[in-house]
Amino acid sequence: MAAQSFKSAIRQVKPILSTDHEEARKRVLNLYKAWYRHIPYLVLDFDIPKSIPQCREKLREEFMKHQHVTDIRVIDMLVIKGQMELKEVANKWKQKGHIMTYFKDTIEPKPTDFLSKFFAGHE
Repeated sequence: MAAQSFKSAIRQVKPILSTDHEEARKRVLNLYKAWYRHIPYLVLDFDIPKSIPQCREKLREEFMKHQHVTDIRVIDMLVIKGQMELKEVANKWKQKGHIMTYFKDTIEPKPTDFLSKFFAGHE
């Protein structure tokens, strides 16, 4: 009896946008293409100190970070958030500091021990 009610609870979950994995995949690819096409404008508008190929590599890295996600509802939410980010960037509602946070993990970390700080010229 409990298993039957559990199965009915699973069936009642409605999809956000996509009805199957193929449709969700198409949405992800469309979002990726939109970001890919917008990168040259992003680099020019925000004066990003990275080249267009570097930015496109970072875009690929960000998308590959979520490749393990299989739940269609989660994929749809990530696509919605990605579309919102793209709209904010395209309308220039974000500033350069917001854009540079995408590149924060690619910046070399500051040295922590004394000798590394000394050789790097830090205090």
